[in-house]
Amino acid sequence: MATLNEELIYEVLSVVEEIPPGRVASYGQLARLIGRERNARLVGRILRSSDLAGDYPCHRVVNHAGRLAPHFPGQRELLEAEGVRFLPNGYVDMEKHRWDC
Repeated sequence: MATLNEELIYEVLSVVEEIPPGRVASYGQLARLIGRERNARLVGRILRSSDLAGDYPCHRVVNHAGRLAPHFPGQRELLEAEGVRFLPNGYVDMEKHRWDC
């Protein structure tokens, strides 16, 4: 299991900062972008406590299917304010809003 350190936290948050408004990325997508393909859960752990590191648009990160973070009550409202559309099942429309990076 990968360990959390400041360099890894900075890598993840730097990529999160690049997600444009109206787009979303998955935890796995972020893990791949930093060269840690098998560490999607680690990305989630970092994002869970990201407010300690500053103001980052973590609301733009969802799971691979478009499901919102379970302990982030305002996430949907923040995404809707950016024009992100949701499917009838409550998931983000990933075909339309996935960040192409």
